[in-house]
Amino acid sequence: MTFREIAAMVLDASKADQTEVVAIQTNDSLTRFANNTIHQNVSEANAQIIVRCVLGQRIGIATSNDTRRESLGRLAERAYKLAALAPENPEFKGLPQPREVSAISGYDQATATCSPYHRAERAAVICKKAMAAGFSAAGSMRTIGTDLGVANSLGIFCECQTSIADLSTVITAVNSTGWAQVSSTRLSSIDAEAVADEAVRKARIGANPMDCEPGEYTVVLDPYATSDILSSLASVGMGALSVQEERSWLNGRIGQKLMAESVTIVDDGLDARGIPSAFDYEGMPRQRTPIIESGVAMGAVYDSFTAGREFGRESTGHATPASPAEMVGPMPVNLFLEAGSSSVDEMIGSTKLGLYITRFWYTRVVHPRDAVITGMTRDGTFVIRDGEIAYPVKSLRFTQSYVDALKNVEAIGADPLVLWSEYLSSTTTVPAVKLAGFRFTSGTR
Repeated sequence: MTFREIAAMVLDASKADQTEVVAIQTNDSLTRFANNTIHQNVSEANAQIIVRCVLGQRIGIATSNDTRRESLGRLAERAYKLAALAPENPEFKGLPQPREVSAISGYDQATATCSPYHRAERAAVICKKAMAAGFSAAGSMRTIGTDLGVANSLGIFCECQTSIADLSTVITAVNSTGWAQVSSTRLSSIDAEAVADEAVRKARIGANPMDCEPGEYTVVLDPYATSDILSSLASVGMGALSVQEERSWLNGRIGQKLMAESVTIVDDGLDARGIPSAFDYEGMPRQRTPIIESGVAMGAVYDSFTAGREFGRESTGHATPASPAEMVGPMPVNLFLEAGSSSVDEMIGSTKLGLYITRFWYTRVVHPRDAVITGMTRDGTFVIRDGEIAYPVKSLRFTQSYVDALKNVEAIGADPLVLWSEYLSSTTTVPAVKLAGFRFTSGTR
């Protein structure tokens, strides 16, 4: 059944003042490997239909994955009944009116229809390279094709297709590991050879790690660690709901210089360097939204509800799927840290004493208003001495404000990497960075 047919059935069946229908149809395939052997291949095709009914300022939301005609009618009826029972929300200004949507596409047919054979081919490259080095490879290759449709009774009707290919691996040696990952809309951009070589190299040079004293260090971060900084900042404060509820690191700081002048962070759903999408889950056009511009805090991303709470504000196209169980508010989905001009080798070469870090892991929020995060290094941590990697060290725990960390940027890499996160359903496009004064509190075992 087409989305136009689904939307027509729901809108015709609804008795609400306003009605919205969102259809998310996904083909999600995953090939996993461990101990240099593929051990799992799974695929799931699913459809999620979300109906939001509005009665005055009362809202009811119902979801289903049953697209039969009679089920769609019952879904509209259930959302209507829930709206009738809901308390009024005096801040709700109604569903959004139609706006022009760009024709950007983030879809690749080869990705969306990728076969188990083609995923296995890339997994085999990694496993064979790990075996040749005497190491063990684990990881996954995932391909996703999504059809998204949004329509409402005020005239919005939008459809688009997106695709994601993601390959990641951790290579394990006797007492060291190495990590690598790559993501893209295009299957042809997934270079398994490069992923394998990077992870094997990190595992090899990370052998026999030594203890390292905690303290403040200059750090050179691979894009994987940089990605964690942006993703964590997004989750604890880049959405307008967190600002309006005064739990964001942006609160009281918009218009102030928070970070180094070299730091510009934007969310741009139309930028094809990442994984673009033309509109959000309300059918509002995505747009370039600066969060940090040359170190200055510019503001958060909005959906129609949070925009309606502020005079003269409009949605920036960042609505998440409506859900009665998890009202997360608007979130960035295609974040960029604008690249600089340095290479990782140049960053290391300019460091007298510091740490070269592959990846952060198990990061958790300590203090959202200051974006204080605690976590650990993983899969390759190395001491830098006199401009060279001196030796590997065991993982370290840090407790550090990510906002303060980005105040101390000394260099930004020239080669950003696209990294997709299943946990956040979002993408970061980030380079390596060099930071001064990063605080480590203890070693790990």
